Amino acid sequence: MVDFTEVDIRLPMLVYVSREKRPGYDHNKKAGAMNALVRASAIMSNGAFILNLDCDHYIYNSEAIREGMCFMMDRGGDRICYVQFPQRFEGIDPSDRYANHNTVFFDVNMRALDGLQGPVYVGTGCLFRRTALYGFDPPRAKDRHPGCCSCCFGRGKSKSIVADETRGLRMGDIDDEEMDLALFPKRFGNSSVLIDSIPVAEFQGRPLADHPAVKHGRPPGALTIPRELLDASTVAEAVSVISCWYEDKTEWGNRVGWIYGSVTEDVVTGYRMHNRGWKSIYCVTKRDAFRGTAPINLTDRLHQVLRWATGSVEIFFSRNNAFLASPKMKILQRIAYLNVGIYPFTSIFLIVYCFLPALSLFSGQFIVQSLNVTFLVYLLVISLTLCMLALLEIKWSGINLEEWWRNEQFWLIGGTSAHLAAVLQGLLKVVAGIEISFTLTTKSSGDDNDDEFADLYVIKWTSLMIPPITIMMVNLVAIAVGFSRTIYSTIPQWSRLLGGVFFSFWVLAHLYPFAKGLMGRRGRTPTIVFVWSGLIAITISLLWVAINPPAGNTEIGGSFQFP
Repeated sequence: MVDFTEVDIRLPMLVYVSREKRPGYDHNKKAGAMNALVRASAIMSNGAFILNLDCDHYIYNSEAIREGMCFMMDRGGDRICYVQFPQRFEGIDPSDRYANHNTVFFDVNMRALDGLQGPVYVGTGCLFRRTALYGFDPPRAKDRHPGCCSCCFGRGKSKSIVADETRGLRMGDIDDEEMDLALFPKRFGNSSVLIDSIPVAEFQGRPLADHPAVKHGRPPGALTIPRELLDASTVAEAVSVISCWYEDKTEWGNRVGWIYGSVTEDVVTGYRMHNRGWKSIYCVTKRDAFRGTAPINLTDRLHQVLRWATGSVEIFFSRNNAFLASPKMKILQRIAYLNVGIYPFTSIFLIVYCFLPALSLFSGQFIVQSLNVTFLVYLLVISLTLCMLALLEIKWSGINLEEWWRNEQFWLIGGTSAHLAAVLQGLLKVVAGIEISFTLTTKSSGDDNDDEFADLYVIKWTSLMIPPITIMMVNLVAIAVGFSRTIYSTIPQWSRLLGGVFFSFWVLAHLYPFAKGLMGRRGRTPTIVFVWSGLIAITISLLWVAINPPAGNTEIGGSFQFP
């Protein structure tokens, strides 16, 4: 016989969870899977902190979790809901053609948000406080109300620990009342084991009471008591809480856990926490904390941006709009979240700006009718301000000029394609109730096993390519028309031509990575791309000429006639 006297026969804490799915039950995709994991882990281990990683990410720094927990366990750290780490990627082409590293966002914007109420949750590489996911208010949110004894919830040996300190668990939507115990089953489900684990997790996540300034802290040595043995009934309970019917008539996905109803459930989940008064931290480690993969193919990248932008449009037209935020959210944090919901709508103006240089070349008139001193002063001030902001971003974040320029280029590429489509799809969902289905982003599909970046040259047709190609073709045609008009003109106006050509080339320079991606490895661009884009470009050109035809021989381009 085998002697198990000195062997730990408890169930392991590394458990693979496969939740139940049945027809007729909405599994809510990633958000539903994360909520199932939260409930199952509460039964199995009930750790005070939860690390969220996507399936294509892995731990690159073994000390990262400890560094994140240092923020959580520090004095005053009990008001931190999550610690977000920057996303770092492998397998990106050396030139980062489509700005996959997104350094401006992760090294500029997120660092800036860290000085406010905290960075947004980006869906991976994040360390959560369990009680924040449960929908509770941060501690000391309403100090004028006495807390209830948290030992009411405890079980077993943990009861004596929790009884030493009293602090109320408060839900963010309960006004001036402590959380009623009778509401717990309604919010969290009918699992008594899950409900009993909530105050235990809250107590374990408190900072250590090693200083008089730490109120309601955890006494030293309070976590040395070993956890209870897990038996068959515990496993059965864990299976029960991940069943497809468990969330029925509960607050899971509404006020508890990951929030349902949005393509970008990560941003909404973080927004709800900040809206309850929690803070978040941006932790940039010397060695990358986590690494993952990103789509280097143009079509896959555009579809990824489309999904993000559609989620932002949904947020803007939902109750999660920053205009409706509670007073607990700081004003600058509201502006940051407002920008998250508004940025896809800038594509409308961006499209207009991209066509303006071409229209000026078609008409022979500059974008501005009169180049007076006031206009030139405004233009100079705006240009210098934008240059100073760019220099500050580059210097402060430590990114180089090429990375910043790649980000600017893809901002225009995504703005004229995916963002515009996201606005239309978002409006269809909000106004007509038409659901848009998205597929998981493909990270690698190259056929050449010898080339690490073979997927970069694969061309897949998508309708998102039509607007940028149309912009390029219209501007190229406009440059040709402008040169022809000026050359054959009786009174050439080279200054107007150079002004229009400069801005057209500026638009084309932003679209250069897109054009390079269309060429593929051997220029194998689908014919349908050129057919559709050419037809649209010709239609727009002829339409503008019909609306604003060139004047007679006394005007600019008088000797140059359009058919």
